[in-house]
Amino acid sequence: MKVVTLTQELIEFNTVNPPGNEEAIARFIGSILFDHGFNVDYPKYSEGRLNVIASKGLSKDVAPIVLTGHLDMVPLGAKEWKTDPFKAVISDGKLFGRGSTDMKGGIAAMAIAAIESFLDSAPLGGIKLIFTANEEMGCHGAQHLCESGYDIGKASAIVVGEPTSNFPLIGHKGGLYMSAHTMGVTAHSSMPELGDNAIYKAARAINKIEDLKFSVMSDDLLGYPTINVGKMHGGLNLNSVPDSAEFTIDVRSTTKLQNREAIKILGETLGSQVSLKRMVDLNAIATSENHPFIEMVAKICGIDYSLEGTKKAATYLTDAAVLTPWMNNAPTVILGPGEAYMAHQTNEFCYVHKLEEAVVLYKRIIKENNNLN
Repeated sequence: MKVVTLTQELIEFNTVNPPGNEEAIARFIGSILFDHGFNVDYPKYSEGRLNVIASKGLSKDVAPIVLTGHLDMVPLGAKEWKTDPFKAVISDGKLFGRGSTDMKGGIAAMAIAAIESFLDSAPLGGIKLIFTANEEMGCHGAQHLCESGYDIGKASAIVVGEPTSNFPLIGHKGGLYMSAHTMGVTAHSSMPELGDNAIYKAARAINKIEDLKFSVMSDDLLGYPTINVGKMHGGLNLNSVPDSAEFTIDVRSTTKLQNREAIKILGETLGSQVSLKRMVDLNAIATSENHPFIEMVAKICGIDYSLEGTKKAATYLTDAAVLTPWMNNAPTVILGPGEAYMAHQTNEFCYVHKLEEAVVLYKRIIKENNNLN
């Protein structure tokens, strides 16, 4: 089985989210793993949407290494593609198609590496693969799996196959996504004094957010937390005082600012006239570069984290925000063959040689992890 061929087959499944429709691809990749001796489970996220949990060689004494990624992908966008986004075309060493980078290439490389790791001798503690539904909208598939009471078990280490150009990253910021709502009283626009303008309330709140500085120290790995208002809606028609307005708040937190503290600060800053509702609430994750597992991965990938300017953290959120704390805070690395700058882009591609390289790296990590257990 070739990683390029498997990636092409995975791209043919339309898992654009919404609606996702991950059941078919979940059963496809699950059947391949089952045919190679893996125990496979399909925890349901919602109708037509499945997660995949596949394991082999598990032990009561040693926790497995976990490889994880997501099955859904973002919409195609308004711009026309040069190739069919669901027919992976190879040109100039690049494999084009929606999901090639984010992250069906990573899924394919992980599956093949896991299968091939058992050809010589079984990895100590075994391997567990976790492929999730509905990650793109805020890691909801993994979160639902956790909240359902599913027995996920522990992990000796976690590898997240998100796009990093096969460069190992050791953390990412948290994500706190909120909807904010203001209420007013409607009136005819010619008599605004009879109403209470909800848009004005929202605008004043947004101005406060623009000026908001979280008074926390810089995280050595993740830097400072950030906040952004990305969407706003209010009113129904031009000639009425609006009685309702909504906007979104996106906080990217660090280990120096937990989400619960960010919520408290926002509540105090915006006051009682703004109603806040959490949509995604996931904290930052980070593993020390001095952890033996991270040192081992860095050596395999030829990375020296002590060099000034070396990138160490991802800019995006991953399922590790759910899985790492759930699985005994196992050391976690984000490492995948895709190109981060191509994620969510028109004419998305992944380099063929990076796909092949990822299989080699994953297999070496699985093998060398034996020496740490």
